[in-house]
Amino acid sequence: MAKNFLSGLFGKKKPDEDAAAEHPSAPEDMPVAEANAPEAIAPAPEIIEPASDDEAAPPTPPAEKKSPGWLSRLSQGLSKSSSKLTDGVAGIFNKRKLDQETLDELEELLITADLGVAAAERITDSLAQDKFDKEITEAEVRDILADEVAATLKPLEKPLLVDAANKPHVILMIGVNGSGKTTTIGKLAQKFKDDGLSVMLAAGDTFRAAAIEQLSIWGERTGAPVIAREVGADAAGLAFDAVKEAKAAGADVLFIDTAGRLQNKSALMDELAKIVRVLKKLDASAPHDVILVLDATVGQNAISQAAAFSDIAGVTGLVMTKLDGTARGGVLVALGDKFALPIHFIGVGESVDDLQTFHAESFARALAGAVD
Repeated sequence: MAKNFLSGLFGKKKPDEDAAAEHPSAPEDMPVAEANAPEAIAPAPEIIEPASDDEAAPPTPPAEKKSPGWLSRLSQGLSKSSSKLTDGVAGIFNKRKLDQETLDELEELLITADLGVAAAERITDSLAQDKFDKEITEAEVRDILADEVAATLKPLEKPLLVDAANKPHVILMIGVNGSGKTTTIGKLAQKFKDDGLSVMLAAGDTFRAAAIEQLSIWGERTGAPVIAREVGADAAGLAFDAVKEAKAAGADVLFIDTAGRLQNKSALMDELAKIVRVLKKLDASAPHDVILVLDATVGQNAISQAAAFSDIAGVTGLVMTKLDGTARGGVLVALGDKFALPIHFIGVGESVDDLQTFHAESFARALAGAVD
């Protein structure tokens, strides 16, 4: 039975985001059918257990001012994209009637705001159908824009569900350097733990000692055991062992972190494909979710990332991070048009509770500057 995870998160501090260093080429591919997989991936993994209950509890953080509500934080996070749109709309709609010139200017504005050609055409067509050669206000344009964005993204508003029939439910986290994969794993691990599920983490970014340490910290904070190896170990082998360990432990969920990789680096992408193949040796349905973590600040580059990772690993859903006021959040609309991938969560800041379940209407109204 699937379970919806909408619980709040803990704490305010988080480890540093993934480093942006490039990694060495991936190891040679593991034969798919010939050798016994366990021999190909020895030695056995080290399991880093969470801190025991009798250790001293962390100090209570000092009292803070009440943080703004989610919609307010979302509006702040989308401020760059929203300002570009609302300022542009105000500059265009200074006439009393809607004509072709204003429609053309609006379409160009929407494209440069990263919403994409398809969305720009739909929005201007909607305006032309109802308001052409009629008086129209800036507020009316913002409302129509919000409605069209919400209509595009509403079908993609899907929670991340865990199937109880899978033990463990394997979630592979992927993305480029610095997108926030490891931090997102920690936040999601706490969500699942809060909902009563047992969680294990696998430190699949074996290229960087800092990445292994970062995930280990999250394991301690969330009480989730971390499967790790030495730096430079075969990432696919570690993933294979992690699934075996999680099965033996009866874990409900296994998150597998992966090395940040550029989508145009073929050797690194081949190594990711190898991880997927190796997982299927133990469970033909694994990984059960492949979550692409996208940095909202990259704008249209997110399109090429989604295309490349979908081809290699079969992306099943998205998490967009860093909608923090410097982002180009309109690209989420273009992603929805092109790939129709479920959008599970968005992050609007550095606090742990700033990762929230995606809500299409709230996002659309914040993006369009139509928040009441």
